[in-house]
This record gives sequence, structure tokens and C-alpha cells, in this order.
Amino acid sequence: MAGRWTASEGQLRPDSRFGNRTLSRFINCVMRDGKKSVAERVVYDAMDEIKARIEKQPHPAGFQSPIEVFEKAIDNAKPFVEVRSKRVGGANYQVPMQVGPRRRQSLAFRWIIGSCRAEKGRPMHLRLADELLAASKGEGKAMATRDQVHRMADANKAFAHFAY
Repeated sequence: MAGRWTASEGQLRPDSRFGNRTLSRFINCVMRDGKKSVAERVVYDAMDEIKARIEKQPHPAGFQSPIEVFEKAIDNAKPFVEVRSKRVGGANYQVPMQVGPRRRQSLAFRWIIGSCRAEKGRPMHLRLADELLAASKGEGKAMATRDQVHRMADANKAFAHFAY
């Protein structure tokens, strides 16, 4: 049956270091070619880097642990609305629609990981640490992508009545 979620949500275990399910899902999104240990090493090295930077220079929001920075970064990068293409009367309209909670999280993950992978020349864990710290402050490429999606939805709000 279409539109149903699989049992993967119930099977997802919290990550080994922080005991956080969101971080476990993020590690799975970072993973390539089934190499989970490599993805874990990248994410945990990024968390160690964030912890070292917090100890050196305190975070403006006063976060003490890297998991707080991670959660704030994900929350900041989540979009509230997005535009979806809808065909009405022979014409395609970009209709702004609310984003569900699972898709919001997926988009935030995708934008953060994508902005890290687009940058070259440095180890992935350093790029990921930079992006997570920037997103937790409301800056960075992932936040720029979210703001662009919001601007696009705002520009097309005249077509909101096409949403069902």
C-alpha cells in the first residue's frame, strides 16, 4: 500500500555514544555504500571537534555539549513551508505547502550533509563540524538553502489556494 512507512522507525537504535535517535538517523544519512563505521567515525570526530571548539570559545547560545549544538542546528535548518509543483488547468503552479515533521528533518539532514559534501579540500568531519556550528548560530549554506525555500514559498503565496 502506497504512503505507508516501514518498520525502520521502530528498529532504529539510539547511537552508541550519545544515546540519541536523531543522531543515529543522521549517521545513517551520512553513510555511503553501507559503510556505517566510516559514517560513525566522521560524525563522532565532528562532535569531538565541536566539543573542542566550545571549550576553546563558548557558543553564543551557551551550549555545553555537542549534542545540544547538533539538535539546535537541525532545528534551525528545518523548513516550515516548501513549494510543490501542481498542475491546474493545463498550467503548472508552484504552490506553497506546509512540510510534515519527517520531511522537515529529512530536508535539514540533506541540506547540511549536501553543503558539507559540496565543499572540497578538507576532511569531512571538519566540514561537518563547521556546518553544524554555523547552522546552530543561524548561518551557513544549509540555512541559506532554507531561507531560499522560504522566500520561494513567500513569493508564490498567491497560489496557496491551489493546495488541498
